[in-house]
Amino acid sequence: MVREYHVAKTGSDLNDGTKDKPLLTINKAASLAVAGDTVTVHEGVYREWVNPKQPGLSNWRRITYQAAEGENVVIKGSEIIDNWEKHDGTVWKVVIPNEFFGDFNPYKEEISGDWIIDSPGRHLGEVYLNGKSFYEVETLEEVSKAEKVTEMVDGWTRKTVPSHDPEQTIYVWHTEVDEDNTTIYANFHDYNPNEELTEINVRQTVFYPETTGMDYITVRGFELAQAATPWTPPTADQPGLIGPHWSKGWIIEDNIVHDSKCSGISMGKEISTGDNHYTKRQDKPGYHYQLETVFAAGKIGWSKERVGSHIIRNNKIYDCGQNGIVGHLGCIFSEVYNNHIYNIAIKRQFYGHEIGGIKLHAAIDTQIYNNRIHDTTLGIWLDWQLQGTRVSRNIFYNNNRDLFVEVSSGPFLIDHNILTADYALDNHAQGGAYINNIVRGHMQLSKMLDRSTPYHIPHSTDVKGTAPVYGGDDRWYNNIFINDGDLGKVGTFHYDGYTTSLEEYIGSVHDTTGSDHGAFNKVEQPVYINQNAYLNGAKPFDREETNLVSDHNPEIKLVEEGNDVYLEINLPDNFEELLGDVHSTHTLERVRLVDAEFENPDGSAVIIDTDLLGQVKEGQTVLGPLSNLKAGANRIKVWG
Repeated sequence: MVREYHVAKTGSDLNDGTKDKPLLTINKAASLAVAGDTVTVHEGVYREWVNPKQPGLSNWRRITYQAAEGENVVIKGSEIIDNWEKHDGTVWKVVIPNEFFGDFNPYKEEISGDWIIDSPGRHLGEVYLNGKSFYEVETLEEVSKAEKVTEMVDGWTRKTVPSHDPEQTIYVWHTEVDEDNTTIYANFHDYNPNEELTEINVRQTVFYPETTGMDYITVRGFELAQAATPWTPPTADQPGLIGPHWSKGWIIEDNIVHDSKCSGISMGKEISTGDNHYTKRQDKPGYHYQLETVFAAGKIGWSKERVGSHIIRNNKIYDCGQNGIVGHLGCIFSEVYNNHIYNIAIKRQFYGHEIGGIKLHAAIDTQIYNNRIHDTTLGIWLDWQLQGTRVSRNIFYNNNRDLFVEVSSGPFLIDHNILTADYALDNHAQGGAYINNIVRGHMQLSKMLDRSTPYHIPHSTDVKGTAPVYGGDDRWYNNIFINDGDLGKVGTFHYDGYTTSLEEYIGSVHDTTGSDHGAFNKVEQPVYINQNAYLNGAKPFDREETNLVSDHNPEIKLVEEGNDVYLEINLPDNFEELLGDVHSTHTLERVRLVDAEFENPDGSAVIIDTDLLGQVKEGQTVLGPLSNLKAGANRIKVWG
């Protein structure tokens, strides 16, 4: 029998969970709900780790957790602390017995793990005053001074306050833990913390099953906040503030997710396939351990039948220290769309190589579209095994970098996006198709000859082979490149000297003296580049047959007005004279190393005919992501 369990702050866990006799905790409902059931949570703040105990059994027999319609339901990983004592001046302290934290004390646990580069004494804990997080400092003296701290670490600026607002009041905290107690010092300036909403995070996660295999769960309509999540590299367990934990078929929709110490939403791996072995053992590179993780995952059922196929949509994700969305292996065959992601990794209290608004490894056949991503250290970072992955119709602005694709052999598709960072694209991959984008900003093309990474039988997790990144095997059609000022390498000229067809490539390889594999290393892979526009100093590939090159400055901007975002761009008078073809499986050359076509996840032909606003193209259209672009001034709403 299908049931609906109700949870309310006026309830009791001794009740039966009806609307008239609701339960008090979501976890009690989670212990009762089985496939097909719904848990409806009513208004209030719930301070608990929701740990689902039963899976759904199919898309049609899900367990749904939802906020009651029109009611504000908040689930927090924090607790209120209202017994602060004056320490010195505006500095207050609280002494908490370690028993308060149970088996997990985030003020003892430091941020650490594989690929963490700099994290000087930073802990998983956090202090919040009226919902705003503080900055952790290393010494009690710094708490008293509450001074801005700025220093360079390996070329990266670490700050105790955001660089965009250096005049703001600085709220900092420091912790000391001994055998019996945890002491937290914080500078509250003009506030009395016992008279305000003062919270500290105490739970590692907010909505995350402890057991793997909790399939087919929907989480809808909540505000989820303030979790002491750990650093989540691809070689470790990857708990987020919310996530499926190596399960299949979750839907996470219409939620507000914020203030995760590290990662917000996780579609990541579990612990048995790797647990920061590089950091703990230091006997070989993390790359080797990550490669081992891929094969170890295969032994525990890494397949479409067991994990992935998640949907993450219509969420607002912000104020996370490492990632808005993270995943390795468990993100296969998923969809990520209509999310608003911002303020990710901008506090810069710690730094490592696993940071992004969206940071996914091995996102096989995953579709990422219609997202708004801004004010992040890196917008989207896709790493390893991008096969069938598509990044389509997203807008990026105010990011340090917009898009990074790394050590993958394709086929992957990047289409109808707007990238506007000064550093727009890092391409450390091969086998990509870049169609109908606007790219304003520096572009970096790099080979990765020292890391041979897996590729797969199409639409499968079965490993077909491994390959280094030789560079090239890319397709660039119908894009608008803009060098706004002096942004460096903008355009396709960094492919100068590459071959332009598979036939030319093969002929050049076999005309080259050397061993079989040595010859393949010497000849540049083919690239397919045509019908692009290059504005204000952006430069074309030297063998591109048809293009538009103009010194016209389009003065591109993405402008926020409330929740709406507008593209403002002034295009040259002859812009509409060059039209681009609609590309598809039938026009895009196969990927050389993987020997695979560009296809939809179900194996059908992909047709790249839908612009950023959902307008379906018929025949040739203007270049770029919007079919209604025209010569001269344009102002087009692209979000809202």
